[in-house]
Amino acid sequence: MIIKVSKEDKMSESLLIGMLLAFVGGYLDIYSYLARGKVFANTQTGNLVLLGYNIAQGDMKKVIYYLLSISAFIVGVWLAKIIEHKFKGGKYFYWLHMILVIEISTLFMVMLIPEGAFNVLANMMLSFVCAMQVQSFRKVNGKAYSTVMFTGNLKNLAEQASHYYITKETEALEASLIYLSIIVMFVMGGWLGALTTIEYHVKAVGLINIVLAIVLILLYQEKRKI
Repeated sequence: MIIKVSKEDKMSESLLIGMLLAFVGGYLDIYSYLARGKVFANTQTGNLVLLGYNIAQGDMKKVIYYLLSISAFIVGVWLAKIIEHKFKGGKYFYWLHMILVIEISTLFMVMLIPEGAFNVLANMMLSFVCAMQVQSFRKVNGKAYSTVMFTGNLKNLAEQASHYYITKETEALEASLIYLSIIVMFVMGGWLGALTTIEYHVKAVGLINIVLAIVLILLYQEKRKI
């Protein structure tokens, strides 16, 4: 089946946007780990496991903590889907623009939340942002990927690379290089995020808004050309 990409989605599914958002994903993951109580905000798999563990331990305080993070993720996906449905046909302001504005605004508020007792709120907001992003940006060059959860990307890289090894098909090689680029940018986001968070602590999340603003500008310029 040929995957058709509309003009509206051309830039949002480009490798450039995918790499920038993968950088954001890696940055936010290490930020939440270093500055917000050694948790990873991007993926809820660990939270679900720890939820079960703390239920077994009878630690209701931690049960509530993980339920809040999981709930924030669910709300983020739900809201992103509603926004897509309501604003997908916008003439000048596309639904992805609204998603990015919400992400930037939320991360700005996270930057203002002090470290310590309010980490639970910050982590909820980070989970919310990651959920909106993973729901809204799902393809790069027509191929499924994730900007925040990377097990699938790693699997796809290995699959496409092995497919190229067997068949020597150029398309498989190109796909493997796309996934490799996305993974490298995620690691770079983690690297720079670590350096920045060690230096600036909770304020470090403000830097990633610059990257998201660049993505917003690129998508808005593309929309104006349509």
